[in-house]
Amino acid sequence: MRAVAYEGAGGREVVAVQDRPVPSPGPGEVVIRVAAAGINRADLLQRAGNYPVPEGASDLPGLEVSGTIEEAGAGVGNWDFGTPVCALLAGGGYAEYVAVPAGQVVPVPDGVSLTDAAGLPEVAATCWSNLVMEAGVQSGDWVLVHGGTGGIGSFALQLLQALGARPIATAGSPEKMARSLELGAEAAINHREEDFVARVREITDGHGADVILDVMGAKYLTSNVKTLARGGQLVVIGLQGGTTGDLPLGAVMGKNAVVTGTMLRPRPVAEKSEIMRQVAERVWPLVSNGAIRATTDSTFPLEQAAQAQDRFEESDRTGKVLLVTGEGR
Repeated sequence: MRAVAYEGAGGREVVAVQDRPVPSPGPGEVVIRVAAAGINRADLLQRAGNYPVPEGASDLPGLEVSGTIEEAGAGVGNWDFGTPVCALLAGGGYAEYVAVPAGQVVPVPDGVSLTDAAGLPEVAATCWSNLVMEAGVQSGDWVLVHGGTGGIGSFALQLLQALGARPIATAGSPEKMARSLELGAEAAINHREEDFVARVREITDGHGADVILDVMGAKYLTSNVKTLARGGQLVVIGLQGGTTGDLPLGAVMGKNAVVTGTMLRPRPVAEKSEIMRQVAERVWPLVSNGAIRATTDSTFPLEQAAQAQDRFEESDRTGKVLLVTGEGR
């Protein structure tokens, strides 16, 4: 099969198409014939040598795919050959076939194309596990989402609106602010021109954010804590703004706040399977009825993985970038 691998660590020059054997399913696994694969920041971190592959995972990049069931391993009885599915992976998605634990595989939501479905598992699992399972977002909560038009942000805003929460988005341009409002944000803040701490206080009449979903890390750490409401929770899921920062412990204690950092990829199969079970049960109906829309920015053939990753890093991107195989075209 054709697969995209990294031949060393570096930039786009290490991205190469290779011929790899088609994987066989182990016990409790299925093999998916891949139609499309989503691109995520972890793929670029792995390419740069800054994200070690979890033990036992494929060395190939790719954390989410869509496609059809090709083969099932021992102990798997709930998937038939040819069924359209999408899946959360620990790696291996940039290929024509991938083996994955059956618990991390879910049906394609009604009304979503097989290609677009590839951009749903990672963002759905990330948003649901962090906003609901971790932070316990409730109807009426003020939730600040940094990067409202990215893959995670665009999904998070729609999910929060569907849950009855009150999302606020940061964005880097008037166009992205407008797009954030279209996606469900109650208010949008231009982080290049405005102080988001002051603006959140203004928008919430001094209450602050009950939950913050943050992809920046160190750069926003102090400001995020200042933005939290009493009893609020900061959930850090990305480190685009650095890995080491000053945590104002006095402010954390004074607000009875919680600061949490999470990663999805290295979690045990049982945890990821439970997340995907809840996603299929609670989130997919929102996708099927149109409350949440799959937002695809662009698609590229598998052989153009480097160009697709370039597009992923461009500042005007909105939504997901996908790689498609022959099955997804």
